[in-house]
Parts: sequence; structure tokens; C-alpha cells
Amino acid sequence: MEYVLKKNRILMLSLLLFCCALLQANAQTATTDVPLGPGDVVKISVFGNNDLSLETRISEAGTITFPLIGEVKVGGMSTGQAEHRIADMLEKGGFIRNPQVSMMVSEMQSQQVSVLGQVNKPGRYPVDGKRSLTDVLALAGGMTPDAGDNIVLMRTRDGKTTKETIDLEKMMGSSDPNSNPQMMAGDSLYVERAPHFYIYGEVQKPGSYKLERNMIVLQALSAGGGLSPRGTERGIRIKRRDAKGELHEIEVNHDDLVKAGDIVYVKESLF
Repeated sequence: MEYVLKKNRILMLSLLLFCCALLQANAQTATTDVPLGPGDVVKISVFGNNDLSLETRISEAGTITFPLIGEVKVGGMSTGQAEHRIADMLEKGGFIRNPQVSMMVSEMQSQQVSVLGQVNKPGRYPVDGKRSLTDVLALAGGMTPDAGDNIVLMRTRDGKTTKETIDLEKMMGSSDPNSNPQMMAGDSLYVERAPHFYIYGEVQKPGSYKLERNMIVLQALSAGGGLSPRGTERGIRIKRRDAKGELHEIEVNHDDLVKAGDIVYVKESLF
């Protein structure tokens, strides 16, 4: 029995190590498929020729300068294609016979997306391999408590810039895998601030609050800490701007929807 358990543990450990190795290999393959571009830092080595080892940054023109052969155009190539080009130039130049060239990306600068707005760590993040919108949000530390449901995706293709507003809650509830778009180099994400409403008068905690989806007046009262000892639920008013920006005061019921920018006013009880 002990032998069988030990054998099973060894088998499980072997399977775990195999899965880890497979995941690592897949990650490396994904990275090598990403085209090189300006700003990327690459490490290059030639087997048996330590003096040719080099770490360099790709220029804005997409080139590097390599010992013996000079300038090499690598922009737009995968690391495998760049390795073949350097090896071919070394051999055709008569410097090394059958050279074995290896290239690794140590810093990916060209394939990045920008994440701005209501995220914990706004900035630029690499898209080394496949990265979905939610993957990139996770890299940016997730969204802040003030973040809304709308995310603006901006991308430029063939000189044309497009802007798409994505409803995150709707996307997360969808069973369609295509609803979570794949990010590409040069894309920008902007996480909008959630709309707010204001509540004052006879409530425990007057102030500005995040407007939740489909929030009703009764929920707005709860967000404001509930009624003060002198407050009344009768005759609640909302001040709301119309399409022209003019402010109007309207009487509302408990189950009426609160809109962005509304000012909820709770009256004092007369009795």
C-alpha cells in the first residue's frame, strides 16, 4: 500500500512538472512570435563565440549593430527570424561557419498598451503574447472603487483611430469569448469614473456617492446613511438638469430611478 501511494505521488509530481514545463514553453513560444520593434532590448549570443555576446536596444529604425557584420534590420521580425538573419550574414561574410545564433527579448517596449483612468497602477504594459482586456486590467492592478462599468478602447489601424465603449459588467456576464477583446500593441484603455449623485438635507451622511446601476431613491437614502431623527421619507425632491443644462426640482417616489448628477433633497418632518 505504501509503495502504491509513493508511486502515485511520484506520478502526480511528474505530471505537475510536465504541465509547468508545457506552460513555460507555451509562454516562450508566444513571446518569440511577437514581432520585434523599436525600443525592445535583446540579448544575442553565438554558440562557441563568447566575444560576440551582445545586449542591445533596437533603434527607431528597427535596426541593431552587431559585431563583424554591422547594422542588421530586425524590426518586424520574430526572434527566430532575426536569429536566422544574423546567422546568414555571419556565414555569408565568411566570419563563422554554420553559426548557431540565439536571441532573447529581455525588455519588451514596442509591444505595449496604455491603461489610464480609474485603475490602481496606470501606465504602459507589454502584450508579449495574447492578452485580453481583462488580462491588461489585471496587470494594471485592477480598478479603483470609483471606477465605472464603461471602458473606452482606442486603437489605430492603417492610420485610422477608432473608439469603442465597452460595458464591463455586460462583457463579464457574456458567454461569448469574443466579447473580451484581445489587446494589440498601441491600444489604449481608459477606465471611466463612475457617475455620482448628491444627497443632502435630513440624512445621516450627506455628500457625493457613486451611482450604482439601476439605483432607486430608496437605495440612495441608504447610501446617505438613512434619515436623520428629523428626516421624513415623504416629499423627497430631486434637482435634475435637463438637456439644456437647466436645473429643475421634481418630486419622486421611493422606487424612481436616480440619474447621474442628481441632487437628492430630504425634507425635515413637520411633526
